[in-house]
Amino acid sequence: MKCEHCIWGLSVLLALCLGWAQGQSQSQPETNYTRPVFHCGGDMVADSGFVGSEGFPNYYKPNSKCTWRITVPEGNVVMLSFRIFDLEADPMCRYDYLDVYNGHSNMVQKLGRFCGTFRPGTLISTTNTIMLEMGSDSETGGRGFLAYFNGGKPHVDEHQFCGGKMTKAQGEVKTPNWPEKNYPAGISCSWLITVERDQVIEVKFGKFDVESDSYCRFDYVAFFNGGEKDDSRRIGKYCGDVSPQTIVTNGNVLLVQFVSDLSVTSDGFMASYTSVPRGSRTPTVDNTGSGPRKESVPRKPVVKPILSERTVITTTTTQPPTTARHQAPPTPQPQEPTAKPKPVKPVRTRPPNKPGPDRTRVTRPESKKPVHLNPLCAKACKRDGNIKSSFCASEFVITGKVTALTPGPQGSVYISVSLIKAYKAGRLTITQAGENMSVKLVSACMKCPVIRKGMPYILMGQVDEDGRGTMAPGAFTAPYKAPHHKLLTNINKQPC
Repeated sequence: MKCEHCIWGLSVLLALCLGWAQGQSQSQPETNYTRPVFHCGGDMVADSGFVGSEGFPNYYKPNSKCTWRITVPEGNVVMLSFRIFDLEADPMCRYDYLDVYNGHSNMVQKLGRFCGTFRPGTLISTTNTIMLEMGSDSETGGRGFLAYFNGGKPHVDEHQFCGGKMTKAQGEVKTPNWPEKNYPAGISCSWLITVERDQVIEVKFGKFDVESDSYCRFDYVAFFNGGEKDDSRRIGKYCGDVSPQTIVTNGNVLLVQFVSDLSVTSDGFMASYTSVPRGSRTPTVDNTGSGPRKESVPRKPVVKPILSERTVITTTTTQPPTTARHQAPPTPQPQEPTAKPKPVKPVRTRPPNKPGPDRTRVTRPESKKPVHLNPLCAKACKRDGNIKSSFCASEFVITGKVTALTPGPQGSVYISVSLIKAYKAGRLTITQAGENMSVKLVSACMKCPVIRKGMPYILMGQVDEDGRGTMAPGAFTAPYKAPHHKLLTNINKQPC
């Protein structure tokens, strides 16, 4: 009896082994399904799926150009979200790049060009088709990209991000999460609004709060006449906390694009649109042409720097103390003794370290600054190492032009940098706005290391848990010149 049990058990064991082996050979296609092999381009027709660069997660091939055409069921839009992104970085994405188009042609609206380690936000088409085109040069490469696509019905599922086609005579455009909380970081949404041919579109804003920047490079909402993202058709590009004026199109089609980078977010905005008879309103014109500046853009930075500019304003208007709020009239000047205003001007404005009289508002913010200084800032300002030792010790090494310096808490300063080249990025968040790439850093001390706005620098430092670069007082910085590129490239090739 025992022997029979042994034989039966052995038979079951052999059957299981044979069945497992046979199952392994037959299930090979399933393995390929769960771990897909990504090819160079192709046509993908499905409700959802993954698209990736050739050979992902291995490094993509040099000198290649691949095109993927994605189609989801009719009546849906394509929602494309990137999971991994790693292409050669360049401020203009000239070498390796990924272009995404709002349709199956490179002649339609381009939703964006991307490169570097910045992971683009969710892209949403206005139809059921979208196209990806990736190009690489003969040199430096990366692991490529992996993205997930699916079809969705805009303005039906509130859990979707935003964007889509709108054909009603009136409606609303608002940022995700409005008004409960801030909009998410790293998203891109496009609304295509179309009304009757004999109508134009009028847009009015309620509350408006989008991360402020002099040129709206990080978070912004842009409006275009017609369905193409073309600077010649742009009505305006807006950010900051001042609501734009009413917008009126010159035709019956309006494209609205909202973009947020991967750092600071704000409340967002809600705008309502309605169709009005053509000719009943004056179309809004981009007074500044096709450049990045916009009539409403300077409003934001002007509001904030006014605190520092008031020092200039008060000095020019303190000549006659009795009329400090008005332009100094020519007549009081000879009547006012020159001995009074002259000592007041230099003390109050140009040397802010001097005490001066505290009648003006200028001395109040200046007196607050040294109160909460970081103790590290009191030490002598000098670098901790040379360029090579600092390169090895740093989590990020970049070159770029400083575009903005914003005072932070405890004597720190927030630094916005337009990226020239990233030699070592690590976890550093690199943000893309249009064709420009930028980085946000924070330096613990405003005066150490010494950074000037508008100058190009070599910048090194560490990266915090939020992906933002941090610079200690001894961090390596130096004015950047073209020959430094070869030096940094050689250091990068050497072992630390």
